[in-house]
Amino acid sequence: MNRIEKLFKIKNKNILSIYFTAGYPSINDTLAIVRELDQAGADMIEIGMPFSDPVADGPVIQRSSEKALQNGMSLALLFKQLDKIRDVTDLPLILMGYINPFFRFGMENFIKKCSETGIDGTIIPDLPVEEYLASYASLYEKNGLFNIFLISPQTPDERILYLDSISKGFLYMVSTSSTTGVKNGFDNSQKEYFRKIGAMNLKTPGLIGFGISDKSSFDQACEYSGGAIIGSAFIKALDEPGHLKDNIGRFVRFLK
Repeated sequence: MNRIEKLFKIKNKNILSIYFTAGYPSINDTLAIVRELDQAGADMIEIGMPFSDPVADGPVIQRSSEKALQNGMSLALLFKQLDKIRDVTDLPLILMGYINPFFRFGMENFIKKCSETGIDGTIIPDLPVEEYLASYASLYEKNGLFNIFLISPQTPDERILYLDSISKGFLYMVSTSSTTGVKNGFDNSQKEYFRKIGAMNLKTPGLIGFGISDKSSFDQACEYSGGAIIGSAFIKALDEPGHLKDNIGRFVRFLK
């Protein structure tokens, strides 16, 4: 059973998924961050592949991507780092990034390497759903991978129902039409969007992402969904003075 599927079978509320950029703060921090997130109590981890033009990301993740690329991070290097990742954690692992680096790597090779290294799923915001279904869905199925789809406040109901019908794992509920980043809670229109999704009785659980920055916003997101995805606030925590292990443990304990 795919680890994402297994997670949602044993836990359907208060799921904490943490995003970080591979190769940041330092080029060889990937395994250490995964290990510490596991030990601190995260439920799922999204490893971001840095890209030179991350159009959906706010300044914090943009800066982390720029620094990771300067450090020398590449998809080939990331897969080398992930070679022994399943000696470190059994948490669900998702590789998130934009399509261009995966195309350059070769999509079939990329999917196979995900499977070989123990990645459970991908989030590729700029891969059209129809192209995924026509060209890659069978490869994902063959290799036991889930591709996670995104919905937003602007997604029509018919599209939401369609994505729900073809989804495995969870739906990534983007909380806002703006880029990623630290926000101060949710406004009434966002809460109405969350309530609407809840009332649709979708078969696929949802996790809310974008704008989750502290315990208050995490708890709010958990009221309306299965849990939350936190990226920018975690990356800021990695930049705090002190040891990486202590910063990660403190951040996760604060949320949970």
